[in-house]
Amino acid sequence: MLAAVVYAADLITKTVVLRTLEGEPPLVVIQDVLQFRVIFNSGAAFSIGTGMTFVFTLIAAAVVVAIVRTARKLGSRAWAITLGLLLGGALGNLTDRLLRYPSGIGRSSQLQGHVVDFIEVLPGHFPIIDYFPVFNIADSAIVCGGILAVILAWRNVQIDGSRETREETKDD
Repeated sequence: MLAAVVYAADLITKTVVLRTLEGEPPLVVIQDVLQFRVIFNSGAAFSIGTGMTFVFTLIAAAVVVAIVRTARKLGSRAWAITLGLLLGGALGNLTDRLLRYPSGIGRSSQLQGHVVDFIEVLPGHFPIIDYFPVFNIADSAIVCGGILAVILAWRNVQIDGSRETREETKDD
C-alpha cells in the first residue's frame, strides 16, 4: 500500500511540475531555502554516471524484483514500511527511465529515459559543496527507506519480525 502511495505521489508531482514549470524559471517557495526547478537527470545523485542510464535502469528493475520477492517473507511492520518506501521510489524512477525522453515506446533508445527532478534545497547556499542535488519524491522515499533499512539492520530486526540476539550473531 505504501509503495502505491509513494509511486502515485511521485507520478502526480512530476506530471504537475512538468506541465507548470518545464521551460520556466525556478519557482521560489522559500527564498534561499527551497525552490522547484525542472531538470532531467540521466545519471544518479550529483549527476554521477550520466552515461550509464541503461545500467541504472537495469539496477532499478533488479531492485524492484528483489523487493517483491523479499516481501513474501515480511512479518515486520517496520520492514514493510522500509520496503514500501524503497519499492515506490524505485518504481517511480524506473518509470521515468523506461518511458521518458529519450526512451519510450517506438523510440530507438530504450531503457535510457531521464528522471525528472525538481526539488532544490538551499539553492547556491549549500555548505561544503557548491550545491545539493535536485531530487524528487521517489528519491526522497529511497533515501528514507535506505536509512530505515540501516537502522533495522543495526538493531538486528529481521524481515520476518524476529530479532537476532548478539549471541546468535557470534555463533554464525
